[in-house]
Amino acid sequence: MPGSPAVPTRGPLFLGWPARVLSRLTGYPVAAVRTRNPGGVLACRHRAWFAIALLVIGAVLSLFPAASAAQPIPLPSISIGVADGNRPGEVATSVKVLILFTILSLAPSILIMTTSFTRLIVVFSFLRQAIGTQQTPPNQVLVGLALFLTFFIMSPVITKVNSEAFQPFLSGKITQEEAWEKGTGPLKTFMAANTRDKDLALMVNLSKTPRPNNVKDLGMSVITPAFVLSELRTAFQVGFLIYIPFLVIDMVVASSLMSMGMMMLPPIMISLPFKLMLFVLLDGWNLIVGSLMKSFTV
Repeated sequence: MPGSPAVPTRGPLFLGWPARVLSRLTGYPVAAVRTRNPGGVLACRHRAWFAIALLVIGAVLSLFPAASAAQPIPLPSISIGVADGNRPGEVATSVKVLILFTILSLAPSILIMTTSFTRLIVVFSFLRQAIGTQQTPPNQVLVGLALFLTFFIMSPVITKVNSEAFQPFLSGKITQEEAWEKGTGPLKTFMAANTRDKDLALMVNLSKTPRPNNVKDLGMSVITPAFVLSELRTAFQVGFLIYIPFLVIDMVVASSLMSMGMMMLPPIMISLPFKLMLFVLLDGWNLIVGSLMKSFTV
């Protein structure tokens, strides 16, 4: 319009060979690329940068197949099969390895059945139920406490097995059979010292084996179930003694609530604080753990 101020324009957008390259890529004439043409420069710039981006992405993607072909990544292959053994020693070694893996898979059960872990964890479970705290302490805490107490109680037995059987076997002084006999000896002695004669006689009679002269003549398949039966009996006795004071508190609280006409109020809500207070004032954890530790004969 006449009299209106002139709108300033920019300088050339692209000069020289960039203008010719973009002209071929976008299809616009070189003059439209070089100057600011309101009719097509904006679209030209968009198409130009889009074409440049495509070229860069294509160049980058073309490098990956070359890199993967130049340095292939090796993949491991695992094959499991049954082959013919040329020598009897190879078959015996394979069977020993299979037995070893089987024993390792049953290690938790062996730990539970042949150590003091059974009595400890059962007593702790009875204690939690008697107090009425539901899942407090949680199972992980009780199992961890019972596990560390088991290592503490069994430390003399473990030390003896290590010095008499494991270390000589590693150094080649004794054979595998001798290591087994010397390694199970201290464990049999521990289990026999904490097993009732009645339970041991029951398992010997059920196994229909000759009466053993000493503990070393007993097989692990005979003394282990007898030991577990004795541990369960002892744990139930301790659990009964733990239940008595907490049961008295429940009965007193329930009678008090009924006499006051509060039959709709759960007695567990009132008795739980009194149970916790009694347990803390008597230092219950110290008494129970100390009594359990002293109840084992090592």
